[in-house]
Amino acid sequence: MNKFLHYIESNTKIWALASLTLGLAPFMPEPHIWGKLKWIAGGAVGMGAIDWYDALMHGAPWLLLILSLILKLKNK
Repeated sequence: MNKFLHYIESNTKIWALASLTLGLAPFMPEPHIWGKLKWIAGGAVGMGAIDWYDALMHGAPWLLLILSLILKLKNK
């Protein structure tokens, strides 16, 4: 396994913490990533470049957490 994938797999706790904090912030009135996902699912009408970037930044911890869990299951 290359070093990058090993790094992702070995830091599952960090990805989980990042997902629950940065990935969900701000929390009110709903988690920010949830609002972005609903916006994208609704056709992304009116989304600008900054909104796509924002969705990527709030979604990145979740993607890393999912990848880390997949790698852990695969290497078990």
